[in-house]
Amino acid sequence: MSVLPSTHPAASLCGGSPAPLVRTRALHVVPEARTLPTVVGAGLRVPTLHGDTAYANLDHAASTPALETVKGAVDRALETYSSVHRGAGFASRLTSAWYEQARAEVASFVGAREGDSVVFTRTTTDSWALLSKALPSRTTVFVFGTEHHSTLLPWGRFRTVRLPVPQTVEDAHALLEEALADHPSRHRLVVVAAASNVTGEVWPVERFAALAHAHGARIAVDAAQLSAHRTIDLAAWDADYVAFSGHKTYAPYGAGVLAGRSDWLDAGNPYLLGGGATRSVTEDGTTWATGPARHEGGSPNVIGAIALAAACSTISRHREAIEEHETRLLERLRTGLDDVAGVEVLSIFGDDSDRVGVVAFTIDGWDSSLVSQVLSVEHGIGVRDGKFCAHLLVDELLEDPWGERSVTAVRASIGLGSTLEGVERLVAAVARLVEHGTDAEWTLTETGWALEGTDPRDVEVERPW
Repeated sequence: MSVLPSTHPAASLCGGSPAPLVRTRALHVVPEARTLPTVVGAGLRVPTLHGDTAYANLDHAASTPALETVKGAVDRALETYSSVHRGAGFASRLTSAWYEQARAEVASFVGAREGDSVVFTRTTTDSWALLSKALPSRTTVFVFGTEHHSTLLPWGRFRTVRLPVPQTVEDAHALLEEALADHPSRHRLVVVAAASNVTGEVWPVERFAALAHAHGARIAVDAAQLSAHRTIDLAAWDADYVAFSGHKTYAPYGAGVLAGRSDWLDAGNPYLLGGGATRSVTEDGTTWATGPARHEGGSPNVIGAIALAAACSTISRHREAIEEHETRLLERLRTGLDDVAGVEVLSIFGDDSDRVGVVAFTIDGWDSSLVSQVLSVEHGIGVRDGKFCAHLLVDELLEDPWGERSVTAVRASIGLGSTLEGVERLVAAVARLVEHGTDAEWTLTETGWALEGTDPRDVEVERPW
């Protein structure tokens, strides 16, 4: 049982009175577990050329399914859903309490320190857009060409120092150290991904944080590809900011997070101008709130925040089982692909580097977009193809002056919706493609590869509403 007041600085503003104390139980009271949590849609069957089959979900790096515990938390919260922070009714009091408890749950999940802010956003992309607007004037930002576009682009062309794709971790360290020495500035920010969304390789965040701080810079960590797989720990990393998304963390309800040091966030311009972000509005001007409220103008996504908190709680309780599951599947995926002639797995730092369950690969002589279509329509496997919003990195990894190599890749990514059978099916399907080709005829059109004849996936499905 916990007693939680409304801690939102704007709770008594914009009309109404502060939400009183509300007694609530934890969203989930479940002991530490070694079992795997289940996801919604685990029994999904999909149409293929050879009939219906169990869906092999190997596309977690793009979006994860919802956890059953997340769905349960959302269903429960919807029963009393109401306005947040400024309502006197019981439903509003309860919703307000759960919203702030969700913030506390997420703060624990990311290892936030005392004084850190946890701001609810829409996505990782949204989090970085918020931080970019809160940076002090003339801040210089350092970012590697390995980054996803969401961390590569929002800082502004003229204040960004873009570093090349490194060959090794040592190379990355040397490149950043040289850049920091060559670009003195009062305010500087290093931006790195905790794990690559293309190769899954894990960066040694603590080491780069130490380097940034040695030069008087701060560091922001993109944990979008880490949050569902490994521990995020601002305090242990000694990082200044971290961002991640609910839709990649088994909570696809439109919430993201930016967490970290409060000073820049409290001094920066509010991200969303409007109700809830203000302390007072008069004819003479506006006084803005500090803390998370400053950047959460308007009615917040309470359901998204509760969903994300439920996911964080579930992942934390089952972390050991999750890591064991994913390690097993990743090992089989990599060894299986290594045994298929003509398959090349992409890597930044080398085959022995630590990585989460993301594997991008090419097949000699096969267009990646055709491969992903064949895996879907002939084998019921969901993967992704392209450059994965990381064009600079993929272009570097697939560089080919002779023009004989694919310019895009296929990405298989594992998670709680993945099974060993699905991984085995992918490996067998890739081997079959290399040895025997496709089971159907395909034509390249202006909009992509099209199946000759009827596509079994073109079925009428009743709308969910």
